[in-house]
Amino acid sequence: MKRVGQFAAVLAAAVSLFAWGTEGFAAEPIKIGYMATLTGDGATWGQHERDGALLAVKDINARGGLLGRPLELICYDVKGKPEEGVNAVRRLIHDDKVVAIGGTNYSGIQLAIAPIAEKGQVPVIATAATNPTVTVDPNTGKVRPYMFRISYTDPYQGRVIADYLIKKCGAKKLAIIGDVGDAYSEGLTEFIRKTADENGVENNFWAFRGGDVDFRAQLTAAREWGADAVALTMLYKEMGLVIKQAAELDWKPLFMGGDGYSPNIAEIAGEALNGTFWVSSINIDDPMFDGMKEKYRAEYGKEATEIANTISAYDVLLMIAHAIETAGVAEGPAIKEAIENTKNLQVTHFNWTVDKETHNPLNKPGSVFEAKNGKLVFLEQWKPEGAPVK
Repeated sequence: MKRVGQFAAVLAAAVSLFAWGTEGFAAEPIKIGYMATLTGDGATWGQHERDGALLAVKDINARGGLLGRPLELICYDVKGKPEEGVNAVRRLIHDDKVVAIGGTNYSGIQLAIAPIAEKGQVPVIATAATNPTVTVDPNTGKVRPYMFRISYTDPYQGRVIADYLIKKCGAKKLAIIGDVGDAYSEGLTEFIRKTADENGVENNFWAFRGGDVDFRAQLTAAREWGADAVALTMLYKEMGLVIKQAAELDWKPLFMGGDGYSPNIAEIAGEALNGTFWVSSINIDDPMFDGMKEKYRAEYGKEATEIANTISAYDVLLMIAHAIETAGVAEGPAIKEAIENTKNLQVTHFNWTVDKETHNPLNKPGSVFEAKNGKLVFLEQWKPEGAPVK
């Protein structure tokens, strides 16, 4: 593949510098950082995000770059860990001198890097970091000036999950299983329970900690409690194990999970995955994404199994490019102001307006899917009545 020959350098085992399509430019490149989990749990998401960001850089440079300069993407492997994210963002800001950063899809990492981004005055746009405190400081209630996201938040995602299970599926007793040490899981759990309470539906929570692989105790307790639906507030590896072990216990409640889903769940859960429900901020079955899938296939010689991550990263780069053009300078504070004031920017999967009070995108409904034959099939978009889409 020609991609390999266009890598500008390999800085270290966990760090790669990419500069696609910069040939023919006389000016110095504008450096954009990207943080992705390329190894360890969640690598399938991070690798697709890196690939999506690279496709965007290639397309932007093919159209002449920005401000007469090419874009150069510097991507670091954060391994899904906050401490790696801290190291990466420090390198990107202080050593590489990037003017904006894309990624990650982990709330815990985004929370860890927020003070560094603010001090360095470099805007960061997360892909699927859905905890609301990523962009709004819970201690002050004020927006974190340099933190943004393209996804919706846990309050909204949690409300969609609970509302769908209760109002669409008729759940009467809702169990939640989640990771007590994970910011994403804790936030999603909180808002699922809040929505269930508002609807007068009994709910209960069973906890585990990251690294656990046996969930039979939690499942047995939830079944004995009488749960008819289970909300999964975790990432795909644990979700697959929970669903598989429930089937082994001969228990098949209504399962619904959030955007921690991955097609890799099918390899873990097997046939038990069929009939489960999922919510995402992107309808991956929409024909509008066929072009992106073909572009990915042509560039990388394989299918984009995590197309939502690829599209999110691509669109994050489009936002950064738009902000640089709007600002007229490749400087962090000016780019941050341009992002904050963006209205109706058409990117690949939606029309992006940034809410100044939260730095969240406005008007992103949840897409509900059902697993059938190991794949997700789009059912409908679901917006809880009276819920602001933030």
